Amino acid sequence: MRPLRPRPRPRPPRRWSLRTRLVVSAVALLAVVAAVIGTVTTIALRSYAFDQLDQQLVDVAHRAAGPTARERPPGAEPHRPGQRPVVAGPGQPLGTAGIRLDGGGEASHGVVSEQGGSAADGGPPDIGTAALSSAQRAALADVPRDGEAHDADLPGLGAYRATAVPGPRGESYVVGIPADSAENMVNTLIVVELCVAGAGLVAAGLAGAGLVGMTLRPLRRMAATARRVSHLPLHQGEVDIRERVPARDTDPHTEVGQVGAALNRMLDHVGSALAARHESETRVRRFVADASHELRTPLASIRGYAELTRRAHEETGPDTRHALTRIEAESARMSVLVEDLLLLARLDAGRPLERVRTDVTALVVDAVSDARAAAPGHRWRLDLPTAPVHAEVDPARLQQVLANLLANARTHTPEGTTVTARLRDDTSGPSVEPSSGLAVDVEDDGPGIPPDVLPHVFERFARGDASRSRAHGGTGLGLAIVRAVVSAHGGRVEAASAPGRTVFTVRLS
Repeated sequence: MRPLRPRPRPRPPRRWSLRTRLVVSAVALLAVVAAVIGTVTTIALRSYAFDQLDQQLVDVAHRAAGPTARERPPGAEPHRPGQRPVVAGPGQPLGTAGIRLDGGGEASHGVVSEQGGSAADGGPPDIGTAALSSAQRAALADVPRDGEAHDADLPGLGAYRATAVPGPRGESYVVGIPADSAENMVNTLIVVELCVAGAGLVAAGLAGAGLVGMTLRPLRRMAATARRVSHLPLHQGEVDIRERVPARDTDPHTEVGQVGAALNRMLDHVGSALAARHESETRVRRFVADASHELRTPLASIRGYAELTRRAHEETGPDTRHALTRIEAESARMSVLVEDLLLLARLDAGRPLERVRTDVTALVVDAVSDARAAAPGHRWRLDLPTAPVHAEVDPARLQQVLANLLANARTHTPEGTTVTARLRDDTSGPSVEPSSGLAVDVEDDGPGIPPDVLPHVFERFARGDASRSRAHGGTGLGLAIVRAVVSAHGGRVEAASAPGRTVFTVRLS
C-alpha cells in the first residue's frame, strides 16, 4: 500500500497593488465607454447605410419594372409579357439582379447586370446582362412580395437587398442590389474603432500608470516611514522615534495629507507612551537593584549569626536548633532570590557581558556532572560533537544558563527521567535553519509542560502547575534568567513540550 503524500498547501492568491487596481479599473471603465460608443456608432452607421441602400433599391426596382399604367405617359406602350426586367439600364448599379414572376409565382427571365467590354470611343465600359441560375432565381423568388426590402443570399453572388414590386400587367418583379458596399463600410468602421480603441486604451494605461504613480507617491513615503518605525526595537530599552511623515505629505485639505497627519500624531503618542514606559521600567530596575544590593548584607548577617548561634558551646534545645536551621535555610533561599533579582536588574540595565573565547563543550560537561551529583536518581546523557566547540561568550553566565536548564529538568521531572544535554555547532557548514550558529538542547522524557503554561515559562516568577512534579520549591526566576542571559548574548531560547518529550533550545549566533 503506497503511503499517502501530504497535499501541498495552496498558494495564497497574489493580490494586486493599489496602483495596479486603480489603473486596471480606469482602463476597464474606458474600455466599457469605448465599447458602448463603438456599438452605438456602428449600429447608427449600419442603419444609415442600409437605409440609403434600401432607397436606392426602391429606385432600381421601379426602373427595372417600368412605369405602371397610371405612371406611363400618354401614348407609351407597357412592357410586353416576354420582355426582361431592365437591370442594365442607365443608373443601375453593377450586379443588379432581377426576375419576373407571373401570376402563379413562377420565376422566369432572371438576369444580372455585369460589366462588358470598353466602348469603342474610349468612354465608360458597356453594361451587359447574364442569366441567373435556377438556385439564384429561387432565392429571389423566396423574397416576400410586400414591397419592403429584405436580405437575400444569392448563391455565387453573395448578400443582396431585394424587394418585390408589381408590374404593369399584374406580374411581379423581384429586384436585388449587392449589399457588399454597406457591409464593407460597417466592417471598415469596426476595424477602425477597434484599432483606435486599442491604441487609446494602451495610451490611457501608460498615462494612467504614470499619473497614479505620481499621485500615490506620498502614500509610498508614508509606507516607508511606517516600515522604518516597524524595524525599531520598541519592545525594550529606551526608544526614541524620530521618524515622521514629511510636512509636504500632511496637508489636511487632502485625504492623503489627513492620513499623514494622523500617522504623525500616532507616532507622537507612541513615542510618549514608550518614553513613559522606559522611565517607569528604569525606576523599577533601579529600585530592584538597590533593594537587592542592600538586602545582601543583612541576609549575610542573619545567616552568619544563625550559624554562629547554632555552633556556640552553649547548650540549646531541639526547638531552638530547628528554628536556627530553618532560619539558615530561608535566609539562604532569600539570598538566592536577591542574587537573581540583582542579576536580572543588571541585565535589564544593559550591562555588557565579559565575552572571552570559551570551550563550550567543557561547560556542558561540567554542568551535567554537577547535575548528576545533585540528582543521582535521574539518568543524565551527553550528546556532543566530535571536536570541541569554541565561542565568544561569558563563561560564568553561560554556565549559569546550563545549570538553570538542567535544574529545571531535575526539579520538574520524577526520578528515573532521562535528561539529555546536546551541543550542536552549525557554524562550520550550511544550515537549513533560519539562523546558523551554536545550539544547546536540554531534553527530557518527563510528563511535559501543560499547554497553558508553556507560553509563560520564561516569564519572571512563572510557576508550573501540579502536572509537573516539584520536589523542591524555586524562585520562579531560573528560566527568566536564562532568557535574559541568552538575549544579552544576542541569541534566543525556545521551548517545546509534549507528554514524554520536553526540549529547551538555546541558540547563539
